[in-house]
Amino acid sequence: MNKVYSKIESITGSVITVKADGISYGDLAEVDTVFGTSLAEVNRLHGDTVSLQVFAGGRGISTGDTVRFLGHPMQVPFSENLMGRVFSGSGKPRDKGPMLHENLITIGGPSVNPAQRIIPRKMIRTGIPMIDLFNTLVVSQKLPIFSVSGEPYNELLARIAMQAEVDVIVLGGMGLKYDNYLYFKDTLENGGALARTVMFIHTASDPTVECLMIPDMSLAVAEKFALQGKDVLVLLTDMTNFADAMKEISIIQEQVPSNRGYPGDLYSQLASRYEKAVDFETAGSITVLGVTTMPGDDVTHPVPDNTGYITEGQYYLKNGRIEPFGSLSRLKQQVNGKTREDHRAIMDGMIKLYSAFRDTLEKKAMGFMMTSWDDKLLKYGNQFESKMMDLTVNISLEKALDLGWEILSDCFNPEETGLRTELISKFWPKKG
Repeated sequence: MNKVYSKIESITGSVITVKADGISYGDLAEVDTVFGTSLAEVNRLHGDTVSLQVFAGGRGISTGDTVRFLGHPMQVPFSENLMGRVFSGSGKPRDKGPMLHENLITIGGPSVNPAQRIIPRKMIRTGIPMIDLFNTLVVSQKLPIFSVSGEPYNELLARIAMQAEVDVIVLGGMGLKYDNYLYFKDTLENGGALARTVMFIHTASDPTVECLMIPDMSLAVAEKFALQGKDVLVLLTDMTNFADAMKEISIIQEQVPSNRGYPGDLYSQLASRYEKAVDFETAGSITVLGVTTMPGDDVTHPVPDNTGYITEGQYYLKNGRIEPFGSLSRLKQQVNGKTREDHRAIMDGMIKLYSAFRDTLEKKAMGFMMTSWDDKLLKYGNQFESKMMDLTVNISLEKALDLGWEILSDCFNPEETGLRTELISKFWPKKG
């Protein structure tokens, strides 16, 4: 039964307080004003004093307005009708489609019991050599994409959404510019991937509290699809905007700030979302890729710093490319030994030679004399960057492996690569 209160004790920004009992943390309420009804969420309980974050902000609310508690947390509908749809952080359609009311599920539940999980053992193919070949994405993995503002991380996510070999894509956008939202929508639609995609989008002009709902809504829907036996890839951008929304609300609530003003439970809040990644023993899976922008390219910033302790590696996006140094998929060994027998050898060998190329670049910049070996490394490095690292390259893992052998044979003699003789005998390109 809904509880209704007609006196608001205080209004501070977008936070209102009322005296109420029998209320739970996270419960929703409707605030009736002269301008209409606004949704609010309980975000603090102190005795019988209940604080609520009003989605639409505190403007237009007076102390005499009515607060009606709904008796449940935020819910999102779940059905096959979600496919191809776009919703806001309050669950309302952004795509002018009908509102869905069937099969409402509560968001923000606990992560899956570890006893129901299995060890990750399948790769997710993306068609991107720097992922598939060098830092393989594994089903049920949780990985951030560390980047700085201005890098094409949204373009990278859109490409992964179009090409990843999964059943369902759930895209959660937080603090997106409207142009970025339209880019995602148009790219997925034109690429034929929108029909298997569900989008929850919070734009920079939307209420701050809706930003906090996006990951939980995305992951709640993903979990339901996974329980139906589907492999689901959840793409979140940008988790730093999510953390900044937490920071803004905690300041309004006058909470004691932690590092750089972020709330003290930042680690727990991030972990509770990333830990939703799972591969069910008797059903499907959830894999999480979340963009984390680093202010000032500072990896010690609280958001990327905490994220690194939670996740299973990271992709570094720099200068429009996924960097081989710094990028790491800690689960790649689970799968890349089962793909093709030369996968690990090519992965290790090419990275070692690329490291030597980087050293040669420094020697050249400092004016040292170049040897014939240095010339080979320079040729190799340029080919590696243009044919492997360029994000426009779109080839299968097998073709990427073959391309790796071609690049090596074009730049080096077989004995200079450091690769095993039996692999060279089998895979080295035959010339002439």
